[in-house]
Amino acid sequence: MSELGGLDIGIPDEGQGSVSEGLSEDAKARFAAAAAAMQQIRKEEKKSKKKDDRVVQVIMKFLGSQQDSHLFALISRLVARDCPSIFILAIISLIDEESLAVVQEYLKETTNKDAREMVDESMALTKANDMDAETNRTLVDWITRMQMVLSVTPDKILLKLMIDERNIDGSVLQLATFVLQRFFESRQKTPEFEKLQPLTASILQTVFEPFIGSVRKILIEQSKQEED
Repeated sequence: MSELGGLDIGIPDEGQGSVSEGLSEDAKARFAAAAAAMQQIRKEEKKSKKKDDRVVQVIMKFLGSQQDSHLFALISRLVARDCPSIFILAIISLIDEESLAVVQEYLKETTNKDAREMVDESMALTKANDMDAETNRTLVDWITRMQMVLSVTPDKILLKLMIDERNIDGSVLQLATFVLQRFFESRQKTPEFEKLQPLTASILQTVFEPFIGSVRKILIEQSKQEED
């Protein structure tokens, strides 16, 4: 992690095992394969008919809810960075039915695909394989949704989230961790925030990694232009 609290999306150091060990090797390989397929879909995508107004309305519901007050600052930070609303909804979709519906409709319009068509839901998500089948399947769908949304406009999303060539704004990690914590709490599990962060970081690295190369080149080029 950087001093700015960002999520390091570079190759993890050997001493960062707790982050890289979050997902099983099989899960990482399958999500990577799915990302490659998503990039192909992107070439054939249809222009989305989704009006951003509806997306913003869903986010405003979270911003105005007392129950979700601890998410307020994190969502606000991402909105302030001009992060496309649909990606924020993709994160929230794990715990909010309306967000899920909007994301599913968006993906249907832009890719003609559903998350369940992209990755085998029966794969073990973690090395320990300690999740029940329903929890595992729901999380696989969530990760795939985030990756599919990112695949539609990766540059547009990542350029807003990256604070430099290696780091993603830490608000993304914190928001996803809180969402994951809420998800487990709904299943009568009470994992501590700190213990969930390594898994969340591993998930986000897996989501971002296939698309980070092209964005990093843009950031490096922009940096050179600023120096000139």
